[in-house]
Amino acid sequence: MTNQKPREAQAEGQAQAQKTSAEDSSVRASGQLPGYVWSAAHDAPTQELFPGIRLRPLWSGGNGAKAQLLEMDPHTCWEGIDVHEPGPEEVFVVSGVFNDGQRDYPAGTFIHAPAGSSHIPQTTSGCTLFVFYPEG
Repeated sequence: MTNQKPREAQAEGQAQAQKTSAEDSSVRASGQLPGYVWSAAHDAPTQELFPGIRLRPLWSGGNGAKAQLLEMDPHTCWEGIDVHEPGPEEVFVVSGVFNDGQRDYPAGTFIHAPAGSSHIPQTTSGCTLFVFYPEG
């Protein structure tokens, strides 16, 4: 009998944890957590930067940070040199093959370009990039 009460308390605690976990999951699924933001790429406005190169802004933060999708059609090249100022640029190649003017980066590649670095974005096959600027 002395073990009965701890087992009941343990079962009650597990039930409460499952309930809380289910509530947390439903809140997460509905996107109601404070500060939680989502964006569907196909719904993001499109801005043509250069012929065949489109930018879709996905998110921007208060400190200048921003996340974007960059779509490059086959045989497109950035006009001029892309200089990373004031901060670094982080790129994930979602699809296709991206070239920075030096080498090819296939889908699945992550690239960190430090502040002050530069390159000439281009592609022969076309590509989609997720681009993040942690410092604007």
